[in-house]
Amino acid sequence: MLAGKDALPPSSAHPDDLAALLYTSGSTGRPKGVMLSHANLWLGAISVAQYLGLAPEDRTLAILPLGFDYGQNQLLSTWAAGGCVVPIEYLAARDAIVAVERYAITTLAGVPPLWVQLVEAVWPPRAALSLRRLTNSGGRLPVSVVRRMRELFPVAEIHLMYGLTEAFRSTSLDPALLDEHPDSMGQAIPFADVMASRPDGAPAAPGEEAELVHSGPLVAKGYWNDPVRTAERFRPVPGGGLAVWSGDRVRQDEDGLFYFVGRGDAMIKTSGNRVSPTEVEEAAVASGAAIEAVALGYPDHRLGEAIALVVRGEREGEGALRAYLKRELPNFMQPSTILWRDELPRTPNGKLDRERLKQELMA
Repeated sequence: MLAGKDALPPSSAHPDDLAALLYTSGSTGRPKGVMLSHANLWLGAISVAQYLGLAPEDRTLAILPLGFDYGQNQLLSTWAAGGCVVPIEYLAARDAIVAVERYAITTLAGVPPLWVQLVEAVWPPRAALSLRRLTNSGGRLPVSVVRRMRELFPVAEIHLMYGLTEAFRSTSLDPALLDEHPDSMGQAIPFADVMASRPDGAPAAPGEEAELVHSGPLVAKGYWNDPVRTAERFRPVPGGGLAVWSGDRVRQDEDGLFYFVGRGDAMIKTSGNRVSPTEVEEAAVASGAAIEAVALGYPDHRLGEAIALVVRGEREGEGALRAYLKRELPNFMQPSTILWRDELPRTPNGKLDRERLKQELMA
């Protein structure tokens, strides 16, 4: 922690000047250097501090890497609110639990694989009850994990969020809506304009699957030394203004809440159908036989692509897993292969490393 230090003077930089390069995680492809301005970082911090309700008395445990946009913002948003940040070199769930209790932590941010580890651990009441605010981004949390978080941390607000490095953060679910909509990623955060867009830029109808498009002052300046990929991802929207086309597929309901479907470039094309890996993975975890799961497509001369499901859990549960999937998913979504692992690889940002798993599968 930094305490008792003199405040820094105001910056003399122009708000649009380049302030940082943050690299995408590379969990689904080659990392890209995202150019962020001073305004991007400043407004992102103010936005998050506002909708999380951060205050000077808050203490945030910085588990996520600071080179990760989500990890960096846990620092900046807490400072913007006048709160305190406690950095930790995280190795295991027990390290986080000890730090939460020792430093009376009120705020904890995580990605889905980290939350899976944390809810599997034993939490002393004093540590669990000190937490007032839990946040998730970097992937959708299985509903079973959300329910377990509610049990373990009864006084904490749980904020389910969606973000992408190219626009920092896009949506957040009001904790008051969590029990009714535990699979939603919420609505646009302050300073963000978000829509579910058809390929021509027109808004999608409620319930229609479309691409999430984010415009407004949180949109980054493009990719470092990469004009080709910048032009592909950063494009104007009808009515003017630059937007980042996320590549992620979403649906928006009649109440304006967004729901994540899957990454467009990760969709599995099998038997003439487009399958979201997320749906298969969540069904696997909901079965109780798998703790974590990753669904991948691989070439198949008959189906186009077949589905491989890589899971962490006890192999003895394969019969129960297959039976559950057959009950809950249509035939075209059934995995042809189930691979069991003691551990699943992770990126430096703590996400499941899908690219590495796919390379291993195709080797």
